[in-house]
Amino acid sequence: MAEVAPDRGTTLPPARRWWRRTAVVLAGLPLLGGLAQFPSAPGAQAAPVSSAPGSRTVEVSIDSLTPVSPTDDDTITVTGQIRNKGKSAISDAEVAFRTPGTPLSSRGAVDIVANRTGFSAAEDGAEATGEKAGLGTVPAGAAREFTLSVPAEDLGFDEAGVYQLGVAVNGRTPGRYDQVLGIERTFLPWQPKEAGRPVQVSYLWPLISTPHLTARTASDQEQTPRFRDDSLATELRPGGRLQQLVELGKDSPVTWVVDPDLLVGVETMTGAYEVERPDGTVVKGEGQAVATRWMSDFLEAVEGREMITLPFADPDLASLAHHGRKVSGSIGHLRTATDLAARTVETIVGRKPRTDFAWPVNGALDTSIVDVATSAGARNVITRSDSLRGGGDPPYTPSAVRPIGGGVTALAADARLSKAFQSDMTGAEDSTLAVQEFLAHTLMINREAPGRERSVLVAPQRMPTAAQARSMAEALEGLESGRWARVQDVQQAMRAEPDRQAATRVPGARSYPAALRKKELPTTAFEDIRRTQNGLDDFQVILSQPDRVITPFGNAILREMSTSWRGEPKAAQGFRDSVETYLADLSQEVRLIEKSQKRLTLSGRSGTIPVTVQNNLLQGVEGLKLVLRSSSPHRLDPGEPQEVKIGGGHSQTVKFDTTANANGLVWVEAQLYTHDGRPYGAPMSFRVNVTEITSTVMLVIAGGVLLLVLAGIRMYTQRKRAVARSAGGPGDGPAGATDTDGEPSPGPDGDHGADAGSGSAPAGEDGAGNGSAEPAGDGAGPEPAEDRGTTSGPAEEPGADVGTGAPQETGTAPDTGRTQPATDGSAPPSRDESGTTGQDGPGRRGAADAGEKVER
Repeated sequence: MAEVAPDRGTTLPPARRWWRRTAVVLAGLPLLGGLAQFPSAPGAQAAPVSSAPGSRTVEVSIDSLTPVSPTDDDTITVTGQIRNKGKSAISDAEVAFRTPGTPLSSRGAVDIVANRTGFSAAEDGAEATGEKAGLGTVPAGAAREFTLSVPAEDLGFDEAGVYQLGVAVNGRTPGRYDQVLGIERTFLPWQPKEAGRPVQVSYLWPLISTPHLTARTASDQEQTPRFRDDSLATELRPGGRLQQLVELGKDSPVTWVVDPDLLVGVETMTGAYEVERPDGTVVKGEGQAVATRWMSDFLEAVEGREMITLPFADPDLASLAHHGRKVSGSIGHLRTATDLAARTVETIVGRKPRTDFAWPVNGALDTSIVDVATSAGARNVITRSDSLRGGGDPPYTPSAVRPIGGGVTALAADARLSKAFQSDMTGAEDSTLAVQEFLAHTLMINREAPGRERSVLVAPQRMPTAAQARSMAEALEGLESGRWARVQDVQQAMRAEPDRQAATRVPGARSYPAALRKKELPTTAFEDIRRTQNGLDDFQVILSQPDRVITPFGNAILREMSTSWRGEPKAAQGFRDSVETYLADLSQEVRLIEKSQKRLTLSGRSGTIPVTVQNNLLQGVEGLKLVLRSSSPHRLDPGEPQEVKIGGGHSQTVKFDTTANANGLVWVEAQLYTHDGRPYGAPMSFRVNVTEITSTVMLVIAGGVLLLVLAGIRMYTQRKRAVARSAGGPGDGPAGATDTDGEPSPGPDGDHGADAGSGSAPAGEDGAGNGSAEPAGDGAGPEPAEDRGTTSGPAEEPGADVGTGAPQETGTAPDTGRTQPATDGSAPPSRDESGTTGQDGPGRRGAADAGEKVER
C-alpha cells in the first residue's frame, strides 16, 4: 500500500486557497507559505511531505491495470480500493488519474518513483481530464472499491516512453477543504508503434524443489522408497507451486531450468511409496495420481523447448567453494552430480540435456565459485549484473554475454528484472505494481539505446511461489506484443556480440556478500558428508548387489549439499544425521554373533574354534575375510583367515583349526575385513582356556604306562634267568639260578630274583617304580657291570622312555608322570613322562590324537 498524502491541518485562508487551485491547474507551480511544494530536480527522489498532528490518511490500492501496455486505441482501466484510516468521515470522495505528462528519463528515475512516498503536486502532475470515480462519503475505517477508466489518447502522451501514472483520492474532511488525501503510483509503458531494434529478453523458468526422498527404503525386494513428508504431493496438486509453474510455463516463451532430483522424486511418486509423518510414523503414500498427471504435463510443456539441466539435487556451489574445498573428496561430488543429472534427464525426458551451465545462489559470483563450477565441466555461469566489476559503466544496459577468461562465459542477468518478483505476490496490488515496473524497465532498456541490439537475461528466484509464478507469466505476456522487446531462449542470447564496455571482472572471494555467506553450509556439513561416503564405500564392497545401496545413499549424499538447505541449518543437520544413522544400521546387519560363553576350553594341543557371522540383509554378502588374533601367539595359534560368503537372511559358522603350545588362558579377537584390508564392523573378543590333557585321557595313559612297566619287569626277570643258566652247569644251583619251573631259586636269605650281596636296589615296592631307591647294607659291594646294549637297570620306572637305554638314577624319587592343571589361569610347565620338562611323551600325543573340540 502506498503512503497517503498528509492532511494540511487548519483551514487555509481564501488567498492561499486561490494559490492552491492555481498550483493544481498549472501542474507544478509551487504553493506559497507553509503549503509550498517545491519541485524536485529531474531524477531526484522527492522528500515526503510532513503531516500536521491529527492528520487524516487514506490508503489506495491498485488491484489491476489493463491493458498493461496500451496503444492509442485502448482504454486504460484501473480497479482497486481505498480505505479511510482516519478518525473522521471523508465527504465528496472521488478517484482520478494524475500524471506529469512527460516520460521518465532513465531506469534510475523508475526506481525513484517506485520508492517515493507522499503527494507532490509538482512531481505527481495535474489531474487528468475525463472520468472520475465518485465514492461519496467514506466513514472512518471504511473501504470502498473503485473502477476508473480513461481513453489512452486523453492522457496526452506525445512520445514513447515510460510514464508515471498516479491514482489519487480527493475529498474533504470536517473543517477542511478539498485536497488529495492519498495516492498510489504505477508505470505505464507507452510504445504505440514497434521500436526499431527491440531488445531481446531471455527468461529462465526454474523447476527446483527441496529434497524430498530419503535414503531409507522399505525392507522388501522392491525397495519401496520413503519420502521425508508429503509436501511434494501438495506442490503437484492443482494450484500447487510446481503445478502452476508447469501450467504457466508451457504457454510462455521461457527457458526451462530443471533439477533432475525433482524429476526423480515425481517419477518415484507415480509408484508405491511411503511417507514419514512428524510423529515418526510411516504411512502409505497416496499421490500417485497427481504425480502421474504432473509428469505428463511437464513432458508436454518441455517438448521441443530449450532446457538447462542443473547438477543433481542442485548443489550449493558457493558453499562448496568456501567450505567444501577444505574437506577432501567434497568437490568430486559435483562431477558425480553433473553426470547423474545427464543420465536422469535423458532417461525420463528422452533427450540429452545441456549440463554445461552453473547457477550459484542469487547469481552471486567470485573467483572460487568459478573454479569449482568449471571443475565439473561448466562453461557457462549464470550470474547477475551486480556481481561483476570493471568496465566503463556504459550509459545503457549491456548484453548479458560476458567472457570472463579461461574459455568461460558469464551470463549476467539484469539485477532489477531478476529481482522484480521476489516480494510477496499474493496480494493483487503487489502483483500489479511488480508487473508494471518490470515492463517499464524493459521499455526503458530499449529507450536507452534505441539503435543498439542487445540481449538481456532474467534469472528470477530459484523457487518462486505459485503467486510469483503467475506474476512472472503476466509480465511475459505483456512482452508478447513485441513492440519494444521480444523473448528468446538462452542459446540465442549467447550468440550476441559481447559489449566491450560491460563489466567482466569476477571479484575475489572476500567480496562475496556477507548476508549470503551466513547461510552457507558449514565445513562440518562436508565432514559429515565425507564420513557417510566413507561408510558407504566400506559397505558396498561386501554386497552381491551393491546398486541396491549405492543408488539411494549416493543420491542422498548429493541431496545433503543442496542449495535449498540455505537458512535451514537444523533441517540440513537432521537430514545428514538420518542418512548416516541409517547407513550404520544397515552395516550392522552383517556382524559377528557374540558367544554365549566368553570362555572356551581347548583340551589338548589342537582343536577347532567356531565363529558365527550373521547377515540380516535381503541380499548376499561376499568379499569378507574373518581373522582370529591371539593375544599370545606363542601359546595359541588361532589358524589362518577364512573367507566369508553368506546369502541374504542367513548366517555362517566359520571353523578355525587351532594349535596350542602351552596351557592357560589366552584372549582371542575375531574381526571381519574387506578384500582391501579395511576392518568391517566391530570386533568380538573371547578367552580360550588351553588344558594339556583331560582326566579321562590321563587314566588311559596311566593304564598304558603300567602295562609297559609290568612288561619290562617280565623281560628283566627272564634275562636274569638266562644269565644264571649260562653261568653254571646243571645242578650247580648257584644263587639266582632258576629252577625247573622257571621261577628263581631262593637265595641264602630266602629272597628270590636277586644276587646276594650285589648292593643293587630292588625294584620299587609297588612295581611301578614309585618307591625310593635305598642301599642293601653297609658291606654291599659295587653293582656289577651290565651289557649296555640291553635294557638298563633292575627295573623300569613308569613314565620313562621305553627302550632308550637311559637308566633311572638311584637314590631319587621320580615324578609320578601326571601334570596338574594350573589353578591361577596360567599354563603350568610341560613335563615329559620321565619327570623332566620340555620333552614330548606319549601322554601329550594321546591328548592330541583325541581331537577334542572347543566347548562353547
